[in-house]
Amino acid sequence: MIRVLTDRGVRQLDKGLFVTFEGGEGAGKTTLIDELAKTLRCQGRDVLTTREPGGIPIAEQIRGILLDRNHTAMDPRTEALLYAAARRQHLAERVIPALARGAIVICDRFIDSSLAYQGYARGLGIDEIRAVNAFAIGDHMPALTFWLDISPEVGLARVHAGDGREVNRLDLEGFAFHEAVREGYRQLHESDPGRIVRIDAEQAPESVLNDVLSILNARL
Repeated sequence: MIRVLTDRGVRQLDKGLFVTFEGGEGAGKTTLIDELAKTLRCQGRDVLTTREPGGIPIAEQIRGILLDRNHTAMDPRTEALLYAAARRQHLAERVIPALARGAIVICDRFIDSSLAYQGYARGLGIDEIRAVNAFAIGDHMPALTFWLDISPEVGLARVHAGDGREVNRLDLEGFAFHEAVREGYRQLHESDPGRIVRIDAEQAPESVLNDVLSILNARL
């Protein structure tokens, strides 16, 4: 299902289920999504996993620009617009068709990343970034979002210790920036607790997976 905002509140579109995962650097989203998808597929469910920015060739090229460590001079508004552009193409080309066939779409990041990172941490304004992304995604919102909450100390330690991925431009930001990202997510969670579910990402990976499965299976 996709949540659609109308003047009468939120309604659900039919067929698929759109689930997103959010969190600061080192929260363990990629590993968790892989394990979650395996479990759901063993239940006989049609599952598509994807990521933002990326997921399709055009968006992957934009991802390369955004995360390149040589691009530290990137203007915050440029950054926000590039994320929105990648999001639109990915949504239109990959997410919406999968939902139309009835799949569970599990996406590593979506609009909440832009709201927390560019809107709050970059100081561009959550409402302003929401408006930019409203043009990109139209009425489409996830039915369920898991916020993997982790302290910057723990998350960045995982990244720099080698959590299986290359250190990118955002990993190189100062500690205060990552603290602001976490606060941005906290505010988003408070404003939409029905959609955004907080998960303690400092637990053992098995405990995080079990927490997510219990909530997701209840929704399914």
